[in-house]
Amino acid sequence: MNQTYQSLSFGQEDGVMTVSLLGPGKGNAMGPEFWAELPTVMDEINRMPDIRCIIFRGSSDHFSYGLNIPQMMPKLGSMTTGTVLAHQRIDLMAQIRQMQSGFQKMHESSKPIIAAIHGWCIGGGVNMIAAADIRLCSRDAKFSLRETKLAITPDIGGLQFLPMIIGQGFTREMAFTGADYDAAFAERIGLVNHVYDTPDQLFEAAATLARQIADNSASAVQGAKRVLNYSLNKSIEDGLQYVAVWNSSQMQSNDFSEAMQATMEKRKAEFNKKTNRGY
Repeated sequence: MNQTYQSLSFGQEDGVMTVSLLGPGKGNAMGPEFWAELPTVMDEINRMPDIRCIIFRGSSDHFSYGLNIPQMMPKLGSMTTGTVLAHQRIDLMAQIRQMQSGFQKMHESSKPIIAAIHGWCIGGGVNMIAAADIRLCSRDAKFSLRETKLAITPDIGGLQFLPMIIGQGFTREMAFTGADYDAAFAERIGLVNHVYDTPDQLFEAAATLARQIADNSASAVQGAKRVLNYSLNKSIEDGLQYVAVWNSSQMQSNDFSEAMQATMEKRKAEFNKKTNRGY
């Protein structure tokens, strides 16, 4: 990484970038540093051609307590208290849009993102993991879309991403009640793909899954994510046409030629270890 960050730390191994939430508040709560740094971090990682998969995880005992209210109130308080003027509403909307941008960049990244969740995942944490491609958790994980208990409508991506993952019914239940849900519930509704007994097993499984992804053709994995994202709000016919256009160029790549040759020679293919910049 080219910059030093306060709210996130990084580990890199053979094409996989692990990003750990640091807080600095209790429970990796998301304060001003996090909201300012995440969009920059995503831009930086997206420009790294040697990174082919990203893991997001918490540090210490939890994924994230969500919004760090004590740290954020000095920034938000002047926009939300007293007689709110028009320019304050504009400032608040701009602040919300800036906070949304990090999760949106996760969703739009060409690189697959795995969220590995242990302990509490509250509010902004749930919004964050909803922007990932794959979610795994340990058995101690607990999830809460708690904004309604704070008189806030979830506004940083959860209401947009979650219905595509768990459907409208469960999204509405979580958003309307602000209740706490355990790992078994998260697995049953499809919020997470797999549950592991301990955080250590979770992190090992996330690393193994990331390795499997990174070992595949980067251009093909990137293409799969692009086609899936494109098809979210399109008809089946639109999606089929789009992937046909995509693969008409994809199948002329060096990786495709290598895959065909390796199949004929009954060996493991050796793919290009660099990703394209963007799509």
